[in-house]
Parts: sequence; structure tokens; C-alpha cells
Amino acid sequence: MKSEFRASVALLIAALPSLSIASPDMECGGPSQVEIGSCLAEVEETVDGVVQTTLGFALGSAQELDEATGRSAAVPALEAAQAAWTAYRDTHCEFVGATFGGGSGTGIAIQSCRIELGRARARELLSYAR
Repeated sequence: MKSEFRASVALLIAALPSLSIASPDMECGGPSQVEIGSCLAEVEETVDGVVQTTLGFALGSAQELDEATGRSAAVPALEAAQAAWTAYRDTHCEFVGATFGGGSGTGIAIQSCRIELGRARARELLSYAR
């Protein structure tokens, strides 16, 4: 089980840098905002999957800690932290979009924000997976 876990973590770590070469809107540069938006939607879906995978690893480690200590603290704390992070991401990125004053780049700004915060969250969660 541990070797599977380590192999999965190694794959995720290898994938993260390739997912964050440039800002999301620059990665998805294209001739139209529709094409950029479509590309960003695909990138966001990938990043969301990586966040869920790394959350699963971190939850596994938190569960092991709770079992080892005989307490039930780490898993509920991580679950609460993830819910708070999700609310923060959504609210903050809506603010970022609002700074575009309703202009045509609003959606791209929101998607880019969600991708950037998701990438950071995945790296953070990996640091708690043991």
C-alpha cells in the first residue's frame, strides 16, 4: 500500500510543474476568448481532479494519525479546512472577476484564479500526505 501511495505521489509531483508553467490564461492563449475559455475549463477540470486526489492522500494520512493517536481530530480538521478553502476559492475568484467590471475578460479571470489557487492547494495537500 505504501509503495502504491509513493508511486502515486511521485506521479502527481511530476505532473504539478507541467500544470503550472505559466499563468493559466497564457497557457491557453488562442485566437478567441471562447477558445481560451474552453481550454481553461479543461485545465480547471484537471486541476480539480488533482486537488481531489491529493486531498485523498492527505485524508489517508490524517486517518492514520487519528488511529495512531486514538483521537478523532485530524480528519475532521482537514475536512473543515477543505470546505473553508473551497468557499474562499470561490469567493475570492468572484472578487477577482468583479475587478474586471463586467468586461469580456471576467470569465477568463475567474477560471484562471480558480486554477492558480487549485494548483497551490494541491501542492499544500501533498505536504500533508505521508
